[in-house]
Amino acid sequence: MTTILEMNGIKKVFPGVIALNGVNLKLEEGKVLALLGENGAGKSTLMKILSGSYKPDGGEIFLFGKKIEIKDVVHAKELGVSIIYQELSLSNNMTVAENIFALQEPTRLGLIDDRELNKRAKELLDDLELDIPPTKLVNELSISNQQMVEIAKSLSTNPKIIIMDEPTSALSSKETKKLFKIIRKLQSKGTSIIYISHRMEELFEITNNVSILRDGVYIGTVETKQTSSEELIKMMVGREMENVYPEKNFHFIRDEKLLEIKDYNKKNYFENINFFVRPGEIVGLYGLMGSGRTEIVQGIFGMLKRDSGELFLHGRKVKIDNPFTAIQNKIAFVTEDRKNEGLVLTASVYENTTFANLGKYLNAFKLIDHQKEVKKTKEHVNNLKIKTPSIYQMVNKLSGGNQQKIVLSKWFEIDPDILILDEPTRGIDVGAKYEIYKLMIELAQKGVGIIMISSDLPEVLNVSDRLLVVKERKIVTELDPKMTSQEEIMSYITESR
Repeated sequence: MTTILEMNGIKKVFPGVIALNGVNLKLEEGKVLALLGENGAGKSTLMKILSGSYKPDGGEIFLFGKKIEIKDVVHAKELGVSIIYQELSLSNNMTVAENIFALQEPTRLGLIDDRELNKRAKELLDDLELDIPPTKLVNELSISNQQMVEIAKSLSTNPKIIIMDEPTSALSSKETKKLFKIIRKLQSKGTSIIYISHRMEELFEITNNVSILRDGVYIGTVETKQTSSEELIKMMVGREMENVYPEKNFHFIRDEKLLEIKDYNKKNYFENINFFVRPGEIVGLYGLMGSGRTEIVQGIFGMLKRDSGELFLHGRKVKIDNPFTAIQNKIAFVTEDRKNEGLVLTASVYENTTFANLGKYLNAFKLIDHQKEVKKTKEHVNNLKIKTPSIYQMVNKLSGGNQQKIVLSKWFEIDPDILILDEPTRGIDVGAKYEIYKLMIELAQKGVGIIMISSDLPEVLNVSDRLLVVKERKIVTELDPKMTSQEEIMSYITESR
């Protein structure tokens, strides 16, 4: 088999941290190589070096047997390397076609040829079997279709190597199967893929080999069909994990309704929503992309103003028509889109941690007590095991998993009674997931009521105390996670019952 890429002894140092320390990577033609490691292990840094965003501080890169120095992103694309980032990088006010061929638009008489642009985009989308109009604005697409456009954009330059960073994190199971079909088609044409994902079942379905990093160090490479999830987890975290899900040995703290939603409606978003959450209870919401699951909790948090219905907290009727009122009533919401809705990416770790409740840090002169902020932020960093060289580090320099932990720490600052979590472990490794599950249980023990949305069925079944299935903007049934199965859940979603 032809080796098309070798990265040997790659080093990268940032102020206060050694991100990569002698990392090796080998990629063969037409193969899918999984790159696995905990958040902060160095995966993204290594891929940014390969795609031209960073320059290494040491090591060598060979492409098609020739030693090269990748100058920048444009040079990487010229060499045949394309990357699909976990966080979408599309321009919302541009069309699908304009995004796909940005900076490589066809021209006529010195002007962009829109007809040819849309024609080429449609040909590419059709080849990928994507029913997405090329003239549609990106901000009118669902997150999953935006992800598909991102994939189409990466393929527009006919790359020899494609890096996919958590490509299925915003995709449904149906769309994931479509992506895998695309990957196999690319393989048949000799395209090589580096695939980053924390979803073990995906690695075993689509990859040929798995390379593991830990704390910026290369651990080893194994053949996918010759290994197991247990072995990969051990290589990744440096220890055996007996259980991916920590035990929650109680259902709720008190048998009373901490939060109750009655007849909540908003036209085109959710219909006749009724449910409650007890203190210490974790209530799961499961539904396919576009089912209305996120819109339901947005209605509870005041991001979507309901048309009718009532909300009760501690038995008292409360009117919540905006997020500020929700926060005042100690309702916290960790959104699915941490980049655009959860963080200020150009602010520091400590600033993001304290944003939600700055009043807590004002001194007698109504000025922010910086030392108090620093002390509390350091507590969060230690408790959540956030990997950062400093609390003054800009959060856009951290891995996706560590960014997610910072979003969580921000909401802990309001001491919530109700915590809403929308895809809380999206793009997070096994070890970090376990820490977040433990944290949820600890909060539940304190009487916090938790609503969790997840696209991961095993996660919903193992973490929830009760499970609500959402279909076509309605809650269609309530199930006991301990007494049901993935097949039964999907039957409610895919069949008329």
